[in-house]
Amino acid sequence: MEQLMAIPLFGSINNAAVIVLGSMAGLVLRRRLSAKILELPIQALGIFAIALGVSMAITTRHMLVVVASIAIGSLIGGLLDIEGRMSRAAGRLEERFGESANGLTAGFITATVIYCTGSMAILGSFEEGLGGYPSLLLTKSMMDGLMSVALSASLGLGVMLSAVPVLLYQGTLTLAASYLQPLMTEPAVREMTATGGLMIVAIGLNILSLTKIKTMDMIPGFVVAIVLAKFFL
Repeated sequence: MEQLMAIPLFGSINNAAVIVLGSMAGLVLRRRLSAKILELPIQALGIFAIALGVSMAITTRHMLVVVASIAIGSLIGGLLDIEGRMSRAAGRLEERFGESANGLTAGFITATVIYCTGSMAILGSFEEGLGGYPSLLLTKSMMDGLMSVALSASLGLGVMLSAVPVLLYQGTLTLAASYLQPLMTEPAVREMTATGGLMIVAIGLNILSLTKIKTMDMIPGFVVAIVLAKFFL
């Protein structure tokens, strides 16, 4: 185990690998189950996402910061056309790989936001980056692995691809931990988590086909939440 711990970014690499393995298991289940049978689990997943998002969103102590973060972040994301670019790239992959890649965008967006949102990703990355044992990231890996089985069985191949942004996001935080730690105060992490919670609620509503919210355009809201917390909290 000590030899594995000597690997740079071990916690993040392990997290990404477990997501891939869990997604592979979910894709096997997906091929063996009909769309009709998967309909109820997908709806349950949407309900779970809403419940998870609400539980994260209510941790805020400054709702105006969360609302402003979502609003300003969505404006920035819309101007950058983040979701549009992502959808076009996913569309090209779907055309190339055919039926096996159907729903790539939904799976990728849903899994990426769920895995990258929350304090465990941030605090775990800092823990490893500052020389500690990556206990939080290893715990998160187990949770994400189980989640990836359910997500990929319901949403398909896109869930597996979310391992890439998870590795990049957590790896960057780990490498830059000593520089970023002063910015990631307790209020910043809390309001960032609450902002992500609202994004997950939006994802749940999309899964249930109640809305068509462009959740990827909200991603800059994370950065906005950190900035607002730094200057106003």
